[in-house]
Amino acid sequence: MDEDRQCTTDLARLRRLLEERTTDLQRVKAEYDNYRKRVHRDRLAVREIAVANVLRALLPVLDAVDRTCANEPMTPGLKDISDTLRTQLGSLGLQAVGEQGEPFDPARHDAVTQHLSPDADRLVCTQILRRGYRIGDQLLRPAHVEVTGPPPPAGGRPEVAQDSRPAGAGKEPSGRVGGYRGREMLP
Repeated sequence: MDEDRQCTTDLARLRRLLEERTTDLQRVKAEYDNYRKRVHRDRLAVREIAVANVLRALLPVLDAVDRTCANEPMTPGLKDISDTLRTQLGSLGLQAVGEQGEPFDPARHDAVTQHLSPDADRLVCTQILRRGYRIGDQLLRPAHVEVTGPPPPAGGRPEVAQDSRPAGAGKEPSGRVGGYRGREMLP
């Protein structure tokens, strides 16, 4: 009878040890899976940051190619350079921001000048002065645009001068040029 009790006790102790080790193993496996997922996310984030930095550094080159294409006769070599550059940057996820006629969005556009139109019901981008770019949801550079919109409500804002600065304004705030402060339109 002592042997049966001893076997039962040993068997219960072994089961308890097996359950503890199984629980420990499951916990370690879960921690390892979480670690692998975190490392994978971190690697993707580093890759996205690196690609965004490279694309941001290449934007002046793209601007120069755009200006050259707009002001010079389109030669086969220039066309090839332009097409190849756009294709390669597009394959990295670069997307243009700012189209003529789209509604003004201060999150994607910097309004450089504003024209008043009594017919307008909202601010609209009427001219793209410098194209903006994004990669995925990240804005690399906002588009510099000229906007046209309705006059301000009576008594709401000061009268706008021809150069899109408030009447009587001297220097631009913060040394910024073009009638905008951050993402907010100057009156």
